[in-house]
Amino acid sequence: MKRRPARSPDAAEGSETIGLRIVGGKLRGSKLAYSGDLRTRPMKDRLREAVFNLVGPSVVGTHAIDLFAGTGALGLEAISRGAERATLIERHLPTCELVKKNAAALGIGEQVEVVFADAFLWGRGNRQRHPLPTDRPWLVFCSPPYDFYVDRQAEMLGLIERLIAAAPPESQFVVEADERFDFGLLPQPADWDVRKYPPAVVGILAK
Repeated sequence: MKRRPARSPDAAEGSETIGLRIVGGKLRGSKLAYSGDLRTRPMKDRLREAVFNLVGPSVVGTHAIDLFAGTGALGLEAISRGAERATLIERHLPTCELVKKNAAALGIGEQVEVVFADAFLWGRGNRQRHPLPTDRPWLVFCSPPYDFYVDRQAEMLGLIERLIAAAPPESQFVVEADERFDFGLLPQPADWDVRKYPPAVVGILAK
């Protein structure tokens, strides 16, 4: 497993949630409405920018999948940077509706499917109701509440493992956790590029 140090992209932002915006691509600078609900724990702009810098231009033409969508910022950012479509899974209905409004306001509503579902149930079989394409790579984001890696570790590992097995060739996976999670437990542990952005730890796998 490869580990590389990285300066925290949030070091200058403090601990408070900041206003959300698209940080790159054709929609760069566009603001996203955010309810302020802390359950969504939105990824800060600078960390999101660091993640997409790691993914690089391979985002173009992919189908983005955000398993714990929250504000939808990762999926909407992926569309801005060239993803063909995005599927966002979110279990909080008011947040789903807000994501739909953000996508419509950005003019990309037809490219975004917001699925009201629990990611674990969706991953265990309900995703057949919302089929994913097999003719293009996926770009999968897994950025749940960090406690899930402790309290629901077996479910988290099972969800990631099933999607890696199902994903088309050239797909990429982005997993965000904190220091409590051992990335060595993931499938293909030696192939993950793991970087620290305290308090976050981000791992990227290219299938």
